[in-house]
Amino acid sequence: MTSSVVSTSPWSVFASSRTVHCIRPALVVRPQPSRPAGARQAACPRFLTLPGSGGNVAVLTGRDGKVMVDAGIEVSRRQMAAALEDLGPGPVTHLINTHWHFDHASGNQWLCELGPRIVAHENTLKHLATLQRVDDWDSDFAPLPPAALPMEVFQSDRTLALNGATLELRYYGPSHTDSDISVRFAEADILHAGDTYWNGVYPFIDHSTGGSIDGAIRAAEANLAAATDATIVIPGHGAPVSDRTGLLAFRDMLVSIRAKVAALKRQGRSLAETVAAKPTEEYDARWGGFVVGPALFTKLVYDGV
Repeated sequence: MTSSVVSTSPWSVFASSRTVHCIRPALVVRPQPSRPAGARQAACPRFLTLPGSGGNVAVLTGRDGKVMVDAGIEVSRRQMAAALEDLGPGPVTHLINTHWHFDHASGNQWLCELGPRIVAHENTLKHLATLQRVDDWDSDFAPLPPAALPMEVFQSDRTLALNGATLELRYYGPSHTDSDISVRFAEADILHAGDTYWNGVYPFIDHSTGGSIDGAIRAAEANLAAATDATIVIPGHGAPVSDRTGLLAFRDMLVSIRAKVAALKRQGRSLAETVAAKPTEEYDARWGGFVVGPALFTKLVYDGV
C-alpha cells in the first residue's frame, strides 16, 4: 500500500480530546417536572452521545445504571471517566460493542474494571480475542485481555430491557466488518448505527475482517428501512446526531461511487489508474475531509468490486 493512498494512521486521527454532546430533541428528553423556585434542574437528559474518543459513544442513564454503546479508545480513559462521572453517580452496568475495531472497543480494557456486562456479536468476540491484521491501515491489533472481552454474544438479534427502554440489537451481516450490529432504542426512536454510517465523511471498509462496499451498501439500506423521518440516528463517526436524510445521502454516495469505480475496473483500469481518474471527485468536498481520503476510499471500493 502506497503512501499516496494511506497518508496517516488511525491512531493519530482518532486519539482526540473528549467532548460531551447532549441529545436534546423532544422525542428523547423527558419533560422535567415543575420545581420550587431556586431548586436545581437536572443537567442532562437520559440519552447522550460522547464524541471525541474514536467512535461516537452513546449512554443511556437510569435506575439500572449507565448503559454504554461502544467504549472509545483506551488511551482516553481519563476524559471518558470524567464525562461518565458528570452524568451522575450510577455505575456502568452494561457495555455494548457495535463491532471489534479499536476505536470502539479498546476502551473495554479499563471499563471492564467497573464490572459491566459486555455484549456484542459473536464475531466481535472472535476478533477481539485474537491478533488482528488490518492491511489497509497497515496495522496489527493485539488481543484484549480476557476480562475485557464480551461475555454475552449472539448470532443474529438480541433484545435488552434496561432503564425503562427496549434496546434492539441487530446483526447486519458482513458490511463494514463481519461483526457490525445496530442498537435501536425503540421507544425513543434512536438508532445507533455504529460504523455502518459515517456522517459526512468517507467510511473505512475493513476487507481484512469481512467488510466490502456491497456489504456497506446493504447495511445502509437496512438503516434506511429501520429509520423514519422522526428517527434520531447516531453514526459511528462524524457529527454525533443525524437523521434519515443523512442516511439517504450516505447511501446514495456509496452507490454512486461504487458504480463509477466498477465501470473503470471493467474497462481494465489498474488501481493507480482508477485513483487518477478521480471517481469520487464530485463528493470530495463534502465527504473527503476525515481519516479516509478520496484515494483510500477509491481503493477500498476498487478492492470490493
